[in-house]
Amino acid sequence: MDNATPDLMSISAFARRVGLAPSALRFYDDCRVLAPAHVDGATGYRSYSPAQETRARLLRGLREAGLALADVAAVLDGPPDRAREVLERHRVAARARGRAADAAITAVLDGLPGGPRTTGFTVGGAELASAARQVTPAAGRDPAHPELGCVLVEFDQDEVRFVATDRYRLAVRALRAAAPGGPAGRVLVDADALLGLGAWAARTAEVTLSAGPAGATLAARHPGGSREVAGAAGEYPAYRDVLTALPAPRHRVLVDRAALLGALEAGGDTPAVAVELGRDRLLVADHELPALRAEAEPVRLGFDPGVLAPVLEASVGPDVLLEVAGPALPVLVRSADQGSFTALVMPVAVPARRA
Repeated sequence: MDNATPDLMSISAFARRVGLAPSALRFYDDCRVLAPAHVDGATGYRSYSPAQETRARLLRGLREAGLALADVAAVLDGPPDRAREVLERHRVAARARGRAADAAITAVLDGLPGGPRTTGFTVGGAELASAARQVTPAAGRDPAHPELGCVLVEFDQDEVRFVATDRYRLAVRALRAAAPGGPAGRVLVDADALLGLGAWAARTAEVTLSAGPAGATLAARHPGGSREVAGAAGEYPAYRDVLTALPAPRHRVLVDRAALLGALEAGGDTPAVAVELGRDRLLVADHELPALRAEAEPVRLGFDPGVLAPVLEASVGPDVLLEVAGPALPVLVRSADQGSFTALVMPVAVPARRA
């Protein structure tokens, strides 16, 4: 750091100062909502100025209140009238969601079983159910490749990973274990069987998972009972190699998840839809969506709505970040609200422009 910037803080120090995780700061930089004051040209290390603390804390507060990043940008950078409109609209919606959430939490609390804690790879029951719902849409349905109709469940150190792919999309969800005590291992489980296991565990606070010898079974237990799901045979694709080989993204765009999903569904039963990235906009067929994107260079991609839409449905939060490395490379779909869920979607041939 040079003498002209003596007050700059490292990303870790700034994160502690403003109450945001370093990963969140990197995400907000990628989204062009909170850029660092300085980036070292040699190391890529980000540094932040004390003058940015107010914006960072306001950003944190707005995100904790549940605002989508597009709305956060409108509040932070738009005119006061627009900020008031956004905040009032969100407050009405938040109150309605709060009443619904209170009723749902009450129902879950009423159904929680008692009993002693167990040891092992212990995760939340609702988290297990959520992970199953998120990744299973990416599982294959081709009888010629039965292993792709399964979800790979991996136990590694202090987390459990769920992986599904049909070779056109890849979904990975990691759950951090509250009590990692079992051995590392892996097991292939039929996608529908995993959904059933998630539904069984959804109303319990915690469930302990373990893989049987040589991946023969996936065992689950909680104070109210236990279940065992048979493992499947087959060699699962080397998904880690796919993720490692993916080049750095050249283009990023942040867009409202529900709006993007609605634009895809409005196209009807079409095998491909054109998606064009512009500056602060996303054009889906004839639908123009507001978005956050700094680059001016237009990028045109083709997607199969039947592949992309389930990924958006499985994502969490009001917005998604699309990271594009190239027109023929997998597109990474990320959520600011749940960094433990990652999805890759293969683009298809771009449909011809309408006359």
